[in-house]
Amino acid sequence: MPNVGKSTLFNGLKKKKAEASNYPFCTIDPNVGVVKVPDERLEALAQVSKSKKIIPTVIEFVDIAGLVKGAHKGEGLGNQFLTHIKNCDAICEVVRSFKDNNIIHVNGKVDPEGDRDTINLELIFADLAIVEKRLDRVSRDAKNGDKELIKLAAILKKLKVALENGRAARELDFDEEEKKIVRDLNLLTIKPIVYVLNTSDNNEASGEWGNNVLKINAKLEEEIANLPEEEQGEFLRELGLERSGLDKLIAASYKTLGLITFLTSGEPETRAWTVNNGARAPQAAGVIHTDFEKGFIRAEIINWKDFVEAGGEVKAREKGLIRTEGKDYVMKDGDVCHFLFN
Repeated sequence: MPNVGKSTLFNGLKKKKAEASNYPFCTIDPNVGVVKVPDERLEALAQVSKSKKIIPTVIEFVDIAGLVKGAHKGEGLGNQFLTHIKNCDAICEVVRSFKDNNIIHVNGKVDPEGDRDTINLELIFADLAIVEKRLDRVSRDAKNGDKELIKLAAILKKLKVALENGRAARELDFDEEEKKIVRDLNLLTIKPIVYVLNTSDNNEASGEWGNNVLKINAKLEEEIANLPEEEQGEFLRELGLERSGLDKLIAASYKTLGLITFLTSGEPETRAWTVNNGARAPQAAGVIHTDFEKGFIRAEIINWKDFVEAGGEVKAREKGLIRTEGKDYVMKDGDVCHFLFN
């Protein structure tokens, strides 16, 4: 919703100011920030490999203006902002839990559970309109006996019933074939979601929030992010924190997107690469260069900890810690890889 701290949180993430003013809809055009994914493994690998540079992987955050009740009908330019959400792979919903008389709440009171329910209903209503329209057309066309259309109609009916009962599409069970069909519908409520409870007190909020919830003081996080990097760690230690809330959010978002990291390490550079969880070795090779996937022969792989403890690639080979994997190998988070290709 408006005035919950989205842009403040985004400013901390991006370390470059997005507009954040004390009135609704100040963020009309979505601001995009490409953010480094924090990964302590990179420094450890780089030290062993004596790498000249470190290149982390990244995640893209989009700061979208607040939605209000009635957004699915166009209230508060809602249709425009719902389209921005449609273009993203996952949703991070910032919910206000802090109290501040100087920052207005569009509904006149701080109510985290109520705000969350309002936004969820707006996304459900938007999806329901899409499903009903599509179902009406498909049901007519399916009368000719087309098996594919009959199956699609059944899926749409299942979605319609769930949405009408206030359930998000992500809560339903589908087989692999059905999942592909549902993904093609590009529904808002099928997208995975992380909740950020913007709070000045970790004990402020109660209620059922599920596992994907982070309690973050967005204002404090923005202040930490604006400190010189060498001072941030010291400040966090003074607060008794191992890492910042922003780092936790980035890691949680990365995981929510179903992504894992594999690594390459040598003297020129130590680098993190992103693949979908479940990707096989040739797909991972293709992330580095499409030719690597086309001409894939095999992969030489070692866990990053074994690489560091062995003292680098040469010593790891001598100890027989590097194994050879073929085309069917499923990548694991933390694999250090060397791909061989034609």
